[in-house]
Amino acid sequence: MATMRIKKGDNVQVIAGKDKGKSGKVISVDYKKRKVVVEGVNMIAKHEKPSATNQDGGIVHKEAALDLSNVMFEHNGKPVRIGFRVDGEKKVRFDRKSGEAVD
Repeated sequence: MATMRIKKGDNVQVIAGKDKGKSGKVISVDYKKRKVVVEGVNMIAKHEKPSATNQDGGIVHKEAALDLSNVMFEHNGKPVRIGFRVDGEKKVRFDRKSGEAVD
């Protein structure tokens, strides 16, 4: 299995699907299912029963997971491919177009 190049807290841009062109911050990453949840992207309406945390219940709008292949890392406002290299004894991610380190 290939390594995941997207981490929690990264800014990404959606490159496919109904939210193509939108960008946001990664909220969570599921490494086994290769899914990411991006802030403000792929919003769904979920019907929830009343509970201790949500006493009213009703319709809640929240982000749904996107497949990892539908997002790209955003560096300087543009979607870029990410690579890995070793600088000294540390493994860092870098922008494959410009060669700049992104971590």
